[in-house]
Amino acid sequence: MLRAPPNRDSNHLRWQLSLKCLNSLDAEAALHSSSIRRMIVDSMSACRRACIAFLFVSCCLALPVGAANLTLPPETPAILDKIYSFDISGAVAAAKHMQEEQPENPLGYLLEAEALWWRIWCTSADFKYGMSDARHRAKLEADQRYLQLAAKAGSLADAQIKKHETAESQFYAGMADAAAARLYALRLENRNAARAGVHGREHLLRAKALDPDLVDADFGLGLYNYYVDTLSTTARILRFFMGIPGGSKQEGLRLLEQDISHGVLTPDEARFYLGLNLHRYDQQYEKSLAVIGPLAEKYPANPVFQLALGDLYAKLGRKEKAFACYRDASSLKVQDAQCQARIQELVRVSIEALSAGGKSSDH
Repeated sequence: MLRAPPNRDSNHLRWQLSLKCLNSLDAEAALHSSSIRRMIVDSMSACRRACIAFLFVSCCLALPVGAANLTLPPETPAILDKIYSFDISGAVAAAKHMQEEQPENPLGYLLEAEALWWRIWCTSADFKYGMSDARHRAKLEADQRYLQLAAKAGSLADAQIKKHETAESQFYAGMADAAAARLYALRLENRNAARAGVHGREHLLRAKALDPDLVDADFGLGLYNYYVDTLSTTARILRFFMGIPGGSKQEGLRLLEQDISHGVLTPDEARFYLGLNLHRYDQQYEKSLAVIGPLAEKYPANPVFQLALGDLYAKLGRKEKAFACYRDASSLKVQDAQCQARIQELVRVSIEALSAGGKSSDH
């Protein structure tokens, strides 16, 4: 769900929705006012205003789009780095500390849920159709903490909305619903997933209405559009009778790519799911490789990224590179014993499938 914000100085039926996170100046009045001022001030004053305007615009252009739309605690980047580096325990501890320091901020609870999600994904994954993916999970008592965190984040965001609605509070409410929806979808609780997904979409659309520049909302909206447009015919009929809004795959791709380029909090997760979807649904292996590759390079300690990369190399016939990625995934130490065992099993079956395959196209 989330990624560390850039430095200011440099700059997954499948509605596994994380969902659609959706000021205006009176330009005419401003122009009129500006015209009057130009008539009553001297050329030196106009020059000074032009210089100030130039500096203001330059500063705005120097900041990444959406950078000013989420108020992130300073420890956020470090927590996200732990999550995507697969230091789940460390990320959970740090997120809990944020909760203690800022108990009314939904972000601390969403970050802990995000850390737990990767453990859930890892322990639920299997190898089918030439790729490792989390496709189904039984209802486990261990998942209660995750759902509690999503509910807590949602209630805090709702309280903020009632007190003083902002795009940020609507965004967090939408991401909380999306967090619940993806676990319900993984457990095949389709009604719960649809209900949470639709609610999340509404919040995220509202966030975008309040602030069109809140690019991180495009992550949830992008996934919603993509998944709903890739449903089977049977699922589409079910969607119609349940009143689930439709979507557009192309729009979903555009929104995800926009989040990857300009988002502050969610680009890494957007990159992961876009890469998986290009592989899973569209068979665009080279494009998927270009999307997933930077993640594996940025977070070399994450075995899930190495597995995803290996699967793509295997599909492209680059067997030696695929073997190398699988071996890298196997060599990484994972703190959670159940997750570690699952990674080793995924590596074993992946290598078996690759060894039974055809000729390599490695150059």
